[in-house]
Amino acid sequence: MTAREEERALVAEIEGHLLLASAREECRAAGARVTNRLGWLTDSQREHLVSELETEYLALSRTSWHRTAERGEELRREYEARYRMLRQRLLAGFVLFCALLTATTLLTLTG
Repeated sequence: MTAREEERALVAEIEGHLLLASAREECRAAGARVTNRLGWLTDSQREHLVSELETEYLALSRTSWHRTAERGEELRREYEARYRMLRQRLLAGFVLFCALLTATTLLTLTG
């Protein structure tokens, strides 16, 4: 694995941890709101329900994050390929321009 690939993997891992931490906090807040509306639950039932909601929410967040990361990687590869192609075209145009300029200069000097 190259240094650039290692860097990307590390950034992806850090982003994943930050997203999951955020998702966990959102889930806890949502779980608390839901369980507070269910006044007949005991404290242990509330804690269990919040825990179950958190588990399900985190599973959905991970799935969503992985899909988003995969799509981001696809887009990155696509744009890098487009950039390479554009760079090659510009370089070819520049080389052609230099060749024409050189040919014109040589014709002017000899003619």
